[in-house]
Amino acid sequence: MHDRTRFVVDRLRRFRSEHLERSRYRDARPLEVAAWEVPGEPVGFAEAAGQVYSPFPVGRGHLSAWGRPWSTVWFRATGAVPEEWRDVPGTRVEAVVDLGFGTANPGFQAEGTVWSPDGHILKGIEPRNAWVPVTGDSVDLFVEAAANPHISEHGWFVPTPLGDPATAGSDPLYTLRRVDVALLDETVWELDQDLTVLQGWLDRLDPDTARHALIVSAVEDALDVIDPRDLTTTAGPARERLAPALAAPAHASAHRVVATGHAHIDSAWLWPTRETVRKCARTFSNVLTLAEADPGLRFSCSSAQQYRWVRDTYPELYARLRDAVAAGTFVPVGGMWVESDTNMPGGEALARQLVEGKRFFLDEFGVEPLEVWLPDSFGYTAALPQLVRAAGSRWFLTQKISWNDTNRMPHHTFLWEGLDGSRVFTHFPPVDTYNSELTADELDRAQRQYREKGRAGVSLVPFGHGDGGGGPTREMLALARRQADLEGAPRVRIGTSEEFFTEAEADYPDPPVWSGELYLEYHRGTYTSQARTKQGNRRNEHLLREAELWAATATVRTGAPYPAEDLRRLWQKVLLLQFHDILPGSSIAWVHHDAERDHAAVTAELETIVDGALAALAGDGDVVLRANAGPYPLHGAPALGIGPAAAPDGPEVTVARVDGGHRIGNGRLSVLVGDDGRVHALDDLDAGRAVLAPGTTAGLQLFQDIPNEWDAWDVDRHYRRVETGLPPASSAEPVPGGVRTVVVAGDSTVTTDWTLARGGRALEVRVHADWQERQKLLKLAFPLDVHAERATSEIQFGHLHRPLHANTSWDAARFETCAHRFVHVGEPGYGVTVANEATYGHDITRDTRPGPDGTAAGTTTLLRLSLLRAPQFPDPHADSGEHVLRCTLTPGTEIPDAVREGYRVALGTREITGSGPVEPLVTVDDGGTGAVVVEAVKLADDGSGDVVVRLYEAHGGRAGAVLRPGFDCTGAVETDLLERTLDTPRALGGDLRLELRAFQISTVRLTRA
Repeated sequence: MHDRTRFVVDRLRRFRSEHLERSRYRDARPLEVAAWEVPGEPVGFAEAAGQVYSPFPVGRGHLSAWGRPWSTVWFRATGAVPEEWRDVPGTRVEAVVDLGFGTANPGFQAEGTVWSPDGHILKGIEPRNAWVPVTGDSVDLFVEAAANPHISEHGWFVPTPLGDPATAGSDPLYTLRRVDVALLDETVWELDQDLTVLQGWLDRLDPDTARHALIVSAVEDALDVIDPRDLTTTAGPARERLAPALAAPAHASAHRVVATGHAHIDSAWLWPTRETVRKCARTFSNVLTLAEADPGLRFSCSSAQQYRWVRDTYPELYARLRDAVAAGTFVPVGGMWVESDTNMPGGEALARQLVEGKRFFLDEFGVEPLEVWLPDSFGYTAALPQLVRAAGSRWFLTQKISWNDTNRMPHHTFLWEGLDGSRVFTHFPPVDTYNSELTADELDRAQRQYREKGRAGVSLVPFGHGDGGGGPTREMLALARRQADLEGAPRVRIGTSEEFFTEAEADYPDPPVWSGELYLEYHRGTYTSQARTKQGNRRNEHLLREAELWAATATVRTGAPYPAEDLRRLWQKVLLLQFHDILPGSSIAWVHHDAERDHAAVTAELETIVDGALAALAGDGDVVLRANAGPYPLHGAPALGIGPAAAPDGPEVTVARVDGGHRIGNGRLSVLVGDDGRVHALDDLDAGRAVLAPGTTAGLQLFQDIPNEWDAWDVDRHYRRVETGLPPASSAEPVPGGVRTVVVAGDSTVTTDWTLARGGRALEVRVHADWQERQKLLKLAFPLDVHAERATSEIQFGHLHRPLHANTSWDAARFETCAHRFVHVGEPGYGVTVANEATYGHDITRDTRPGPDGTAAGTTTLLRLSLLRAPQFPDPHADSGEHVLRCTLTPGTEIPDAVREGYRVALGTREITGSGPVEPLVTVDDGGTGAVVVEAVKLADDGSGDVVVRLYEAHGGRAGAVLRPGFDCTGAVETDLLERTLDTPRALGGDLRLELRAFQISTVRLTRA
């Protein structure tokens, strides 16, 4: 038989594009449309419905233009359903709205929420999902149309003014093309779905197989009976010709897919959080409407914050959502407040993401998600498995690691082992998307790429329009039904995340283990972009620690009210700002303006709480005191307590003019700052050795920073090849304790203070930048004379060792890394710590200095902090303006010293006046090692007044400690993160003995008498 495949496929494509798409509706009639433009920010339905609406033309060029960027226009559509349409078999009456949709995905352009006249949300209007059900003999709809700009229209690095209302302009973006009542031909629609599946598999199957030939023959037979101008009559017979091809069952060994409805809604990104609230309403109403027609739908939805937005803004919709949760249709997953970044949030913040998320789902729905659901975050900290377990969860899901630019992960299903040895069952969907449409291409990719073949056979496919929301569609459910048991395809069934993980665990009882962080080989610039947002996060994480500690201490010591609700509200605000496109700095200008404003407001409120608690504790008096919320004694104050301020001791700091610069000394360190603005020598006088490598200088470096694609997200390796030489300092002058240098580069001015403290072991560096560059990367470099094989970076509740060589492609790809408060590099017996106040991005490399005979003369370990970037997209003015960044370099240190220095720099102490010292609420005695660190002290969430202490082992080894309550305590119990009892409560009349393994987190609840 002659091969006719190409001709059949071409014939099919033309038929579908020329006839089928426009024949889904047998008839359509325009509705009468009137409009009201909201003058400012969005308003609720009641206010909008009471306005005066003016007639609005549809599909008439510029007359139908609507929507200045970020504005809202309410349309009202009215009309009658033609009498001849009523009760026609095989049809359905719908309204169809085209707001002027382009080719962009749903959620990235204009969107609408459709309301009934009585204020009931019907569903969202999006590209590819523009229908609304119509019941009765007439149509009366309100459409809340959002003129959201297509921010990424020209790619991921082209600057656009559209991300800021101040620069977005006022010209309308869209043209209202269609507002009709239409008669859907259900048979024609079903034919379209049949052909979508079969055409998809024609493109994927081997053309030499019998299965491929069978589909070709079935399609050809169907096309033969179709009259393109009479589909109403001929669609049914065509479906009969296709039925055998759709009835052929899957192979016995076919891959299995659990498909779960999904709509990854970014809580902010190319839109502000105020728009995300409406995106949630549109998406959730879509799901609820779809589930009414197809009760088998299961929709997995994460992020407690988004449920809360809907609860507080759309109570009627939320009531329906609650019913859907109870029915098992709408499934809360993830158990986190938002789908947060996991690299940069502090340990306690990451714990609170789980606490606040899970508590919301338990309180609101009585359900507890058992998975952590983070499909789109930019890499995953090695601390996460322990936190997942400590929150009472069992499973972890992400898809993002499939974006790696260099290496492919060896597993799709495995045990992920974290910092302390905790393991969590983990899955990466091999479909490589969290926005699947259940196409043949996607499902074939899932079955081909699945790395566990031969040992296991099931994967998860989250399906639905996402990022900007939208969710699953009726077309996707139709594809799922047709591919439930189809030859050549994996077996597809609709299910929940919990059903998938339960099956996958049973299917794969002995999976492989991946140990350590899940580093994303991509988006490395997110550790640095939008520095002010990052500084606000670090500042408020530490202020929340202080506020909880001092408020709890004041309650126990003085009976002052504990501001539990205020603290929880402020925590939730900070947790929202840790969303994986806010804290990483990858959102539009509007988002980061809001983030900086909100962080400032949180700071002000927390300062008020701290000041009030300290005033209650210190009492009246003029004794100068130090309040120390840190875990180590500092400046005369005990850890977690208030003590008399101690004057610094040791030799005074001297600053002397020398040839070519100034020398700073304090008896322990000697620093030579040259007139060029760079550090030419740094000598450790205690150890009698130079800290900087011979022939090198420390200081600022400037690089061209033009990534290949994702501007705010990426730092590409080639930046190292294009260093922009900084000019010598325009001035270098003495200041108290050191030297101030000023460098003018381009349109920017960078002022650096290099100082020592009396008796201090650290070189203090304060960088003030008036930053006006574009596509540049500012780093602070320390070339150190240490033979380091690895860098030790603080992460949540511990630290991580990363090799400095590039032996493998995995090592080479890890060229920019995230650290929290410190990085330590060293050789046996000697190390150097660089601690920072609020900098996350680092790169650390090493090189050999050749000797005269070709052998190594020494090793230079280059440690650099990434201070500032200047990407152009999505915020063309990202990081412009004033910045102050602070770090320290401390030579002669080991890991315990680094841990202490990190807390000192980032937390510090407060000087207050009062009547006298205040003993800590709790103390930890670990024999003076400092290995057991208190991370949080607070009152219990249940309002009982019990004291909750969270601590961890910080040095990476076993540690014993005595926890000593500073109040009348009758009992103690270890709990999980949600403060649920894990063991038998112990009566306590004094001390509590703890034994911790390396990096173990322990939460202890102390019962007050």
